[in-house]
Amino acid sequence: MKARKVLALILSLAMAFSLAACGGSSSSAAPESEAAPSESAATSEEAPAEESAPAEAKDYTIATVVKLTGVAWFDRMEEGVNQFAEDTGIDAFQVGDSTADPAAQAKIIEDMIAQGVDAICVVPNSTESLEAVLQKAREAGIVVISHEAANIQNADYDIEAFDNALYGEHFAQQLGELMGGKGQYTTFVGSLTATSHNEWCDASLAYQQEHYPDMELVSPKNETTEDAENAYQKAKELLAAYPDLVGFQGSAMTDIPGVARAIEEAGLADSTYVIGTSLVSTSGQYLETGAIDIISFWDPALAGYAMNELAVKVLDERAGVGEAVADGLSLTADGYQDLKLVDNTANGGTKVFYANAWIDVTKENMDDPAYQF
Repeated sequence: MKARKVLALILSLAMAFSLAACGGSSSSAAPESEAAPSESAATSEEAPAEESAPAEAKDYTIATVVKLTGVAWFDRMEEGVNQFAEDTGIDAFQVGDSTADPAAQAKIIEDMIAQGVDAICVVPNSTESLEAVLQKAREAGIVVISHEAANIQNADYDIEAFDNALYGEHFAQQLGELMGGKGQYTTFVGSLTATSHNEWCDASLAYQQEHYPDMELVSPKNETTEDAENAYQKAKELLAAYPDLVGFQGSAMTDIPGVARAIEEAGLADSTYVIGTSLVSTSGQYLETGAIDIISFWDPALAGYAMNELAVKVLDERAGVGEAVADGLSLTADGYQDLKLVDNTANGGTKVFYANAWIDVTKENMDDPAYQF
């Protein structure tokens, strides 16, 4: 394989020098649309089949700006971004700050604008805090695709792994069944300004009040800043303040591992119920002991891939090539086919694509190889 690549490179260079020596002009070159695909796209053994693959490599640069780096969730998302770059040959990469600071995230976006990227895919820490800088990006002609931000205004499209209201209702149903429809419970969010976390909690509460009226929500939306240590400390405080507290619902990936640690230390694993968004790599030890009952998640690698592919489709549509970006759009990533499009622009929002890509994991199925990330 390496020998063929080297030979192809030598032949390509020889042809280029030959054309130059003969005074060949650019008009004699093959049209761009007939050019061979990039080396990475042509040789990747894991590339999707031609009929379902993303667009051919173009001179696009796409930056994915995440909430923070150094956590399993966004490490996994970066795998998807890198896979997209490998599959397509497009210059796609992921950046983020080491903290979940909205101001730091806005600064990174400013840097991407200055670098002149073609598209920015963003998972906001605070949707409101990024509106101004994302508006600036769009005014500069940069395509903006968001994720976990269905109420965002300054994005071309937001793409969600699922309908946030349904995901929140799913949490309430799980916790209601575990608690037998009775008792006190509480909820956690990574940030009070994190759109998706608040939507999950709001939908969960509405479902609980309708279907499990004998359950009581205490100290709602405990903010953890996406930090397991903060979740641990808050859980200890809540257990001391509410002796009858038995239910815990987490939003950020790090919420319920922190809660579970406090529960295990208090010897309450058998009498409490803990559910929420997390990953096996982060919460597996607590699923094993029973301190966590159920984790739900979507594969952030697939979300990262889908965001970048959608960005390319918007760029292509803007350039007058490729398919229209519309309701029923299907992307390459599993679970992101036949997307439902909701247009919120009349209310000052953006257009939101909804997929169907959440997963539930318990102690019984946590060892499935598909969930080991």
